[in-house]
Amino acid sequence: MVGGDSLLAKEIRELLGESEPATRVQLISAAPDGTSLLSLEEEDASVLIPLNAESLEGASVAFLAGSQASSRRALKLNPDGGPVLIDLAGALEEQPNARLRAPKAEPRGGASETGAISVIAHPAAIALALVLSSVARAGVIRRSVVHVFEPASERGQRGIEELQQQTVAVLNLQKLKQDVFDAQAAFNMLARYGEEALEPLEGIEQRLERHLASLLSAWPGLPMPSLRLIHAPVFHGHSFSLWIEMDDAPQVAPISAALSEAGIDVRPDEPPNNVGVAGFSGVSVGAIATDNNNPRALWLWAVADNLRVAAENAVAVAQEVW
Repeated sequence: MVGGDSLLAKEIRELLGESEPATRVQLISAAPDGTSLLSLEEEDASVLIPLNAESLEGASVAFLAGSQASSRRALKLNPDGGPVLIDLAGALEEQPNARLRAPKAEPRGGASETGAISVIAHPAAIALALVLSSVARAGVIRRSVVHVFEPASERGQRGIEELQQQTVAVLNLQKLKQDVFDAQAAFNMLARYGEEALEPLEGIEQRLERHLASLLSAWPGLPMPSLRLIHAPVFHGHSFSLWIEMDDAPQVAPISAALSEAGIDVRPDEPPNNVGVAGFSGVSVGAIATDNNNPRALWLWAVADNLRVAAENAVAVAQEVW
């Protein structure tokens, strides 16, 4: 587990702890200086060993759950016959032998391919592919528009800490720390980060679109939605507002049934929210309603734990190797 102290690594470790057969996990530091780190988790202390060729030897799978830089270092250091690399940082998708994977959103019975490098799709792309492909079972989708509200945890622990610090600073009229977002992220909706942000929001949006287009290509006739990524001032969980136009006037009951049959948690009475799904698997949907101004369209609200979605798909890929 490269980046063994990251938020994603914690989610993967929890899932592996529930899996059968039991797995042995070695935590590896993503620190560029290669030094060992001590990670304090609850009452236990975990030692993270340096990232080198020796630390990768003997493993069947290496989860790359740290930074993009650490993923690239792991690729360079991976010895001949080394582990299958499962990249959750999105750094290796341009490699010729890399395959974009999202087992939870891939067609059942479809031919899956686990190569030397598996890049886990953006968690929002996975959730949207699952929802759209499920709705398409109830009727032909003509077009759709999606707003994706991205949480601070997509920027890792640093993103969460900066949002927390900004929240306190705004309430106390103090200067804001802006190392991650280069903008006021607290109490604020953003269509773009500042110019000196660690990663531009438009670049993340492009990666999301690219991954979603790749996932939807496995579902013939399912059109790519128009999509906008927005930073939301929340710590955790993706939220989605979807507008979907179909060939025929959609009915809420068949749409809900199609979503439920795909394993999606449908909540007709009380719409789900990002706080309520934290730590839970899959996607939750609610507030399904026809569009008052277009009889062929409907609105739909969806939420998902972004870290759990990414971790579940990474573990599913690893299980194919085992």
